[in-house]
Amino acid sequence: MSTRRRTPSRGGGIGTVLLRSVRPLLADRTGLGEPVDVLLSGHRVAAIGTGLDAGGAEIVECDGRALLPGLWDHHVHMAQWSLARRRLDLSGARSAAACAALVADRLAIDPPAPGEVLVGFGFRDALWPDEAHRTLLDDVSAGVPVVLVSGDLHQGWLNSAACERFGHRGHPTGRIRESEFFAVTVALQDVPDDVLDGCVADAVAAASARGVVGIVDFEAPWSLPDWRRRIEAGTTGVRVEASVWPDRLEAMIATGLRSGDVVEATGGLLSAGPLKVITDGSLNTRTAYCYDPYPRPPGAVIDHPCGLLLVPPDELRPLLARARDAGLEAALHAIGDHANTLVLDAFASSGARGRIEHAQLLTGADVPRFASLGLIASVQPEHALDDRDVADRLWAGRTERAFAYGSLHAAGARLALGSDAPVAPLDPWIALAAAVHRTADGRDRWHPEQEIDRAVALGASFGVVPGSVAAVAEGVRADLVLTDADPTSCDPVTLREMPVAGTLVGGRWTHRAGV
Repeated sequence: MSTRRRTPSRGGGIGTVLLRSVRPLLADRTGLGEPVDVLLSGHRVAAIGTGLDAGGAEIVECDGRALLPGLWDHHVHMAQWSLARRRLDLSGARSAAACAALVADRLAIDPPAPGEVLVGFGFRDALWPDEAHRTLLDDVSAGVPVVLVSGDLHQGWLNSAACERFGHRGHPTGRIRESEFFAVTVALQDVPDDVLDGCVADAVAAASARGVVGIVDFEAPWSLPDWRRRIEAGTTGVRVEASVWPDRLEAMIATGLRSGDVVEATGGLLSAGPLKVITDGSLNTRTAYCYDPYPRPPGAVIDHPCGLLLVPPDELRPLLARARDAGLEAALHAIGDHANTLVLDAFASSGARGRIEHAQLLTGADVPRFASLGLIASVQPEHALDDRDVADRLWAGRTERAFAYGSLHAAGARLALGSDAPVAPLDPWIALAAAVHRTADGRDRWHPEQEIDRAVALGASFGVVPGSVAAVAEGVRADLVLTDADPTSCDPVTLREMPVAGTLVGGRWTHRAGV
């Protein structure tokens, strides 16, 4: 890094900013450098040095704050996250009865308008002592349709009125799982564009306040047209890589866009993302596809004892080949160890490129295949903390290879951190802290051998999409974050709650507090 006094070749003026006295993250991400000035101009870092001439730029006194590349959340369902922030919070419920009581309280205090649905989000039932059933909700809802969305997004708990409304009349339990529930999820997002876009704008502002400069949006079935509309309307706080799901793949291909291509007339904020395919279920819903069966009560009959394979290899391989030939990468959801093996096999046989989303349970033989195939392990570290007790019960004897970030890194895999919001909050500091310190509730760290160090976690929190900023250097895009604490050395609690003083996207403030 230059520490010389110099006058930059691009002078100051409207849209230029001089950050006075910042400490940039070192290139190896092990610490912060000495205080320097950083000039931003033309959407880029124009100069770094001591005593820079502002040349008419806005001068911002930063008082030795840390300066880092802006953070990315590499796995978001933005519409669902934006709506979930306004829904009944069920995350604290420890039983079906407690969940139903929360519904009753909400209906008594703030019922939905006639004809509308009460939607709750965040229940996790794998360890509940009682069973969720539609009649339990019927008893407290007085005919109001109620849909409760699980914290992992893979199941819903509906009362009889909601079953009727969403095409599941007479369902024996009201528990709708996987593909059938995804259709309900899409229907719940069928709100006027201006309403949903307003929710998204609020969520983007909140993300900017946490240092986020970009997201990979996996909202189904294809969020690129929605983001084009939002950006044109002024929601410009983050860069977005928009994925496409199989039922819109041909429409995406018809545009001629390839993964990483920037969409015209979006100010460089919107780019085409990968093909997203969900190949199995989830841990909490007991549908992640595993080699070993899930534990079950004596005498219980389970239709899918090892979980659900949603897209078998003979369907997956042609999808990957089609994406490969069209210049699209693939992002394949795989949680169970058997699902991960099959996905790795499909990548190997098709020659497709891309990433595996979640990779929560892996066999020892599959860990090195990520690096050998050039695949990114797109992981969500907060899930390891949310699911540790569930994993200890449902994956008993196998948890040393669950959420195996340390093993993946040691084997040469490239990691990308995310939240899977709304499954976990859209806050990269939470993900980063969970990756380096596997506890947040005072208990012993869970499988600390699978932690990664801060330098690795920070690198995995920067963008993996084309053009993303990996270091603060002259000439790079000015997607940056200023923090009040040093993320390379602060305590775990401060890391998780990192105070963010400012966020810039292309040299433009998207969040500013205290500077």
